[in-house]
Amino acid sequence: MEEFEQLWLWKQYDPCVNDYVIWDKGEYGIDQGWVYFKCEEYITIETGVKPRPKCDYTGGNGKSRVLHRSVHTLLLCDKSKWCQLEHVRSRKPLEDIKHYSECDD
Repeated sequence: MEEFEQLWLWKQYDPCVNDYVIWDKGEYGIDQGWVYFKCEEYITIETGVKPRPKCDYTGGNGKSRVLHRSVHTLLLCDKSKWCQLEHVRSRKPLEDIKHYSECDD
């Protein structure tokens, strides 16, 4: 009897925070980045990060006014679209990282 490989009509992938994914949206293009947030209904994918202008996070007295000193661009991906994601790799969870130089991105 011949052996057959099971072919899936869709990929079974459950994304996790700190996974690097590629989202192939067919005619709408390809996006890629780190899974930044996950809940039951959707994930967000961080597609870009840039420094926030210093005037946005410091007041006249030099004290910080916001938590993040970076602007994050996040793309929302609904659970029904997770089958379109390709997992590339994962990185260490943030609690294991002691210094930003340990991040490889």
